[in-house]
Amino acid sequence: KLVSLGFIDGYYYKPRIDREVLEKYHEGVIALSACLAGEVNQAILSGNMEEAEKVALWFKNIFTDGYYLELQNNGIKEQVLVNQKLIELSKKLNIPLVATNDAHYLKKEDAYNHEVLLCIQTGKRMSDEDRMKFETDELYIKSPQEMIDYFKNFPEAIENTVKIANECNVEFEFGNTILPNYDVPEGYATHYDYLKKLCEDGLIQRYGANYSEEIRKRADYELEIISKMGYVDYYLIVWDFINYAKKTGIPVGPGRGSGAGSILAYSIGITDIDPIKYGLLFERFLNPERISMPDFDVDFCYERRQEVIDYVCRKYGHDHVSQIITFGTMAAKMVIRDVGRVLDFPYSECDKLAKMIPNELHITIKKAIEQNKELKELYEGNQEIKKLLDIAMALEGMPRQTSTHACGVVITKEPVDTYVPLYVRDGQINTQFIMTTLEELGLLKMDFLGLRNLTVIQHT
Repeated sequence: KLVSLGFIDGYYYKPRIDREVLEKYHEGVIALSACLAGEVNQAILSGNMEEAEKVALWFKNIFTDGYYLELQNNGIKEQVLVNQKLIELSKKLNIPLVATNDAHYLKKEDAYNHEVLLCIQTGKRMSDEDRMKFETDELYIKSPQEMIDYFKNFPEAIENTVKIANECNVEFEFGNTILPNYDVPEGYATHYDYLKKLCEDGLIQRYGANYSEEIRKRADYELEIISKMGYVDYYLIVWDFINYAKKTGIPVGPGRGSGAGSILAYSIGITDIDPIKYGLLFERFLNPERISMPDFDVDFCYERRQEVIDYVCRKYGHDHVSQIITFGTMAAKMVIRDVGRVLDFPYSECDKLAKMIPNELHITIKKAIEQNKELKELYEGNQEIKKLLDIAMALEGMPRQTSTHACGVVITKEPVDTYVPLYVRDGQINTQFIMTTLEELGLLKMDFLGLRNLTVIQHT
């Protein structure tokens, strides 16, 4: 909730929350006083101990036993002074200490690679005097022994590190599907009754009043499986927005993938392909032997897709619907060019190296060195190129930028930020969890695909 509010309501260069928000959502949260940039530490560094006390007491009053003053050893001289004052504050205000270490990378030897990464992110070169850099190489995850050795005079601070780790015990429930509430019209005792009525009317519309026993049995079987597996509402939700699209003249695809094997989907108009005529299997879509969310991929006119999403937002509430984040990662060719630029390599040389990477899906620099003899010889015979490729391999696969998933939309029972943190990009609210994580958490993810073919056919 706090993270979501920081992005949605408090964004100014960075996501922010204020004390009022923190006070409202403090329950179940453990608060630490932070690194040198923290509020208490900034007051100490400016020589204002009165302000440092005042800030620390405010946090103590909000979090009671869940507030700690944070001792760090990052090889920064100001930290030594701050630690001394924090120890004094701890005794005076009866606030416990905790030993931590500000961590920006995993191992000490990653410090240089991290500097290169900062240059990539800020558009600088390693040779630039004004580039962003840290004045220490100790911002890595230190071993227990390193921490114990440095803070040996404060064993309670080390014990509190372990205590907090043990108290951070959030468990996510997996496997339980959380579908949004679909309101059925009055006169129907259950959601199942409404779906059954839609199905019966639809079968007559598709096959005529005297449809065969085979069709009746298939429809009854599907209804039984859907009901047993708890997906009645899923069918109703999908039927509802497809029905809206068709009623308002938005072109909708005929259906594809395993969902086209459902006679129930065909009868109520989710799909337009007759599974009986084409011998399509329902079990590929939904199967009691393999418990997983069914997934209708639905194509809409490219130009009017957003109208369907807007309808879903109005129906379930704007705070119950969100688009989904995706992370673009640093791929092999791109990362070689990026690192080369940062290290002042000539563009032509970086381009030549990048072009030696095969155009294969999921190719890595390591695989490319194994496959390409010329690249391997350059890597083993030229120290400068080896340095470039080693750094590139260390950064390869790391997130480079965020974007919005092309078609995925999540619809939730409670407001989305009840389940997952939110993020704002170009005024668009997205979840901070990727599609597969949302599915693992049992949330309903729908694919609203914009298909240009439908738009072209409509115009024609």
